[in-house]
Amino acid sequence: MRESESEREKDQERKRDRSRESEREQARERMRARESTRESGRERERERESEREREPKRGSESERANERAKESARE
Repeated sequence: MRESESEREKDQERKRDRSRESEREQARERMRARESTRESGRERERERESEREREPKRGSESERANERAKESARE
């Protein structure tokens, strides 16, 4: 009788351990997903920033002409 009670207690403890480990793993997954989302947000921001840098400068025609002249002079 005692032996089976002891076995049942051990079984219960193993189940609790598995449950706790499962909860920890789920928490780690949520953290990874959150970090991934944050990283992809940063990546999108970097893409938008580089897109803005590639856009033609908005300004008067003479400013753009001056920019082109400077570019030509550098080459």
